[in-house]
Amino acid sequence: MKTRSEMNPDFLWDFTHIFSSDEEMKAEYARCEELITELEGYAGRLAEGREVFKEALGKLFEVHEKVEKVYIYAMLHFSADGTDEYNQTIDFEATNLYVRLQTVTTPILNQIIKMDEETISEYLRGEDMKTYLHTVEDMRRANEYTLDSDREIMLAKMSDFAQSPYNAFHAFNDGDITFPEITDEEGNKVRLTSGNFMVYRQSTERKVRREAFESFFGVYRDHINLLANLYAGNVKYDNFLSELKGYDSAVHMALFGNNVPVSVYENLISAMHDALPYMRDYLELRKKCLGMDEIDMFDLYVPMIDDVDYPMPFEEGKALVKKALAPLGEEYAALLDMAYTDKWMDVYEHRGKRSGAFSCGLFGVHPYVLLNYTDTLNDAYTVAHELGHAMHSYLSDKTQDYVNHDYSILVAEVASTVNEVLMTLYLLENETDKKRRAYILNQFLESFRTTVFRQTLFAEFELIAHSTHQQGGALTSHSLSKIYYDLISEYYEGITIPDIMRYEWSYIPHFYTSYYVYQYATGFCSAVAIAKHIKETGDTEGYLKFLTLGGSVYPLDALKVAGVDLTKPDTVKDAMELFKNTIDELRELV
Repeated sequence: MKTRSEMNPDFLWDFTHIFSSDEEMKAEYARCEELITELEGYAGRLAEGREVFKEALGKLFEVHEKVEKVYIYAMLHFSADGTDEYNQTIDFEATNLYVRLQTVTTPILNQIIKMDEETISEYLRGEDMKTYLHTVEDMRRANEYTLDSDREIMLAKMSDFAQSPYNAFHAFNDGDITFPEITDEEGNKVRLTSGNFMVYRQSTERKVRREAFESFFGVYRDHINLLANLYAGNVKYDNFLSELKGYDSAVHMALFGNNVPVSVYENLISAMHDALPYMRDYLELRKKCLGMDEIDMFDLYVPMIDDVDYPMPFEEGKALVKKALAPLGEEYAALLDMAYTDKWMDVYEHRGKRSGAFSCGLFGVHPYVLLNYTDTLNDAYTVAHELGHAMHSYLSDKTQDYVNHDYSILVAEVASTVNEVLMTLYLLENETDKKRRAYILNQFLESFRTTVFRQTLFAEFELIAHSTHQQGGALTSHSLSKIYYDLISEYYEGITIPDIMRYEWSYIPHFYTSYYVYQYATGFCSAVAIAKHIKETGDTEGYLKFLTLGGSVYPLDALKVAGVDLTKPDTVKDAMELFKNTIDELRELV
């Protein structure tokens, strides 16, 4: 595999959009240290009067914006090549800077949270404080769960080493791990990687995808005790923190930040269990399409429609995405052109590069998108997905000030998935070949399976793991793998579940950001509702407004602007009905 220095720079990020040089970044780092010291001087002073309060908030967000810029610059370098010693160093230093900022910020936030209502209302009165209203209100919601200043400072200082399980997992997963060779369709020996595993698991040769699964997850099985201890440490810290702060549970703590009731999480899991008969119908259809009496877990990713040639080189993928997203208007199309030409995207896999894909917004600059593109239709979907994130960030940044620009995790997956659904609808509208049309329907069904059912399965795994520890149960390689195996046996009832699949949980990086993955499922269901509305009516007003709201309102309220209410079961149920109807359409077509 090539190193980063051997890659074509046309397909790599341009870091000079953030800082013109490393020297400029280091100078900004030093300035951040000075600003943090200045900010520290406001601790305990907020009650001195309105002007001091206003100055403190201004300094607080000024230093956060600058530190965030340094931190993201370092993080992107580390994501681009985590094996490079310089990248490791600046990422470490930027993380320490962020931790120091959190430590200094904590007593100031605590004082805001604990101030009496009459004083805070007086301080916030006036047009010059309007930008802080929602943010301060959101801070003060946490009053009940905020400890005294000394203990909050202690927790802030702990946050660095509390990230050790996450950091150790990524060091193992993105740097140290080496996969074995497998035999491809032509009989050639090829080295398996995190990136090409996604290709080989779709191989039309059953022996290739079987070997890919066995070899890939075999590596995680061979390190399962290490990985179980890392994840257990993550769970234990979640439960420790939620108990210390007085939350009902770790899931309550995780959802509280977005002002989302736990019932939204529980209702999603309940809805998926109600929809499992639809999943069984899908698995039966998959068996028939593949001409098999029984299928295995490693048969779930191969296209159900054979002999469909659908290569998608990067340039063609970019063009497809732009055509599919045309219903979102000319301004959106112009932003896509900007992303393509201004090197927002780091495109191809190379040694040391972080696996998977992500989009990272950067206020005052532009979003940065990481890909590991392998010239498949799925990769084009990934481009659409990550650019959905990027446009959400860009439009929020351009519309809101820094205080209110950052949207919550709950709505983060909506814009990305709207793009995916619009792309599917575009392909279905324009494809006349029956086999290709069936292939696209298969892809749509797979989006439901992997983004709604699978992510809800993950969400349920997290809930059970945290509950097991909270109730005094042991989290071992055996117990965690059993929890996971029991869940996949229930969600995928009717197919063969090989023993190697009990270890699949151990390679999911999102588990180290607890209670994140459920938002893929709610985001997908919300996106289905929004995309259908846009295609059926041509009305984009509410959705485009939603993209500009950032964090200026609570996420459930932002979704209501786009026409979605997640506190009611309708959105998820309607999406499951579309899943059922798509199964019926594909069954009729084939």
